[in-house]
Amino acid sequence: MDAAVQRVTPQVVDWRRDFHQHPELGFAETRSAAVIAEHLRSLGLEVRTGVGKTGVIGVLHGARPGRVVALRADMDALPVQEATGLDFASTATGTYMGNTVPVAHACGHDMHMAMLMGAAQVLAGMKDQIAGTVVFIFQPAEEGAPPGEPKGGAALMIAEGALNDPKPEAIFGLHVVPGRPGSVFYRPEGFMAASDRVDIVLKGKQTHGAWPWRGVDVIAVAGQVIETVNTLTARTVDPTTTPTVFTIATLNAGVRYNIIPDSATLSGTLRTFDVAQRDALVARAETAIDHVAAAYGATAEFGVKQNAALVFNDPGLSVWLAPVLTEAAGPGNVNPATPPTTVAEDFSYFQQVIPGVFYHLGASPDGVDPSQSAPNHSPEFSPNEKVLPLGVKTHVLTALRFLERS
Repeated sequence: MDAAVQRVTPQVVDWRRDFHQHPELGFAETRSAAVIAEHLRSLGLEVRTGVGKTGVIGVLHGARPGRVVALRADMDALPVQEATGLDFASTATGTYMGNTVPVAHACGHDMHMAMLMGAAQVLAGMKDQIAGTVVFIFQPAEEGAPPGEPKGGAALMIAEGALNDPKPEAIFGLHVVPGRPGSVFYRPEGFMAASDRVDIVLKGKQTHGAWPWRGVDVIAVAGQVIETVNTLTARTVDPTTTPTVFTIATLNAGVRYNIIPDSATLSGTLRTFDVAQRDALVARAETAIDHVAAAYGATAEFGVKQNAALVFNDPGLSVWLAPVLTEAAGPGNVNPATPPTTVAEDFSYFQQVIPGVFYHLGASPDGVDPSQSAPNHSPEFSPNEKVLPLGVKTHVLTALRFLERS
């Protein structure tokens, strides 16, 4: 297996760089899907395309019957202007919310696709030694449902039968993040936060900027709403029990410096690890924002839409996986008890249907302190290609060892 991983590594690097130069936004990953499907077919796998719009599923049947396990990678890029300086940096554009925007693999999904393609090639080469079935899931739109779409990639693939025929008993996935190259880390139970998008629309009364008392000032209301959200989160949630982040990230209002507008729109994100606590905070926020708006004579519309559920790593599988990942990464390189993180992942929806574990690969550039390396979604995010063979190996060993379980 080690020799097979080494043989496929140059191809994995080439695939990664090709995907990086040709990034595609969620549900527009047509080129990426075609490259993946062609490769899986060349390996003799059963291939389904168009699952969840652009998703691809490959099924590898071993020489003998046995268990069924799934491995997953995501495919979409982000509306980000790349600033890595790489020779193969993206110059692509796409359409987002009706606008032409730069597009880049600023989250590492190019790495994920390439590693899972490499794992498929290694496992296909071992087909005669395998008892059981491996399902390879290449998922679109992990970054959330594009505007106008009711579901993101994982939820839509599940709705369209991604986990049926054959039905996996478990699913595993990985993500490159800042961290020491060669390190692997995760935790049982709540690992990555549930993510909600929050939208607030304030309605007031337009007036001259010199006569604010003759209108209803939504700018003042918006300022109070932001303070209210920050205070509610800091003063009504026990930070020792579960991390909670509630951020207002956009505020759009007005067209001229001396006109107080009649409306303002705000949006933000809520990250939580406890369903009951999340529901209580949402209820308090909606009530408080209504009261703030009413105090000024304005009105408020408050909406919440879930982008990703809590990434909940199955406790039993998490314990079982630690020595498997150590076999791949080497002693001292696996931490199965890392703190939770407030970033989100829609891998969580697969875990709501079947048990699964999601883990992270440290991929900071050589010689760079992981705490100082560019984070995911940054224009400078540039994961270390030296971790590509490790990602292939963790996929392969996770599948093989699971199929060998008694």
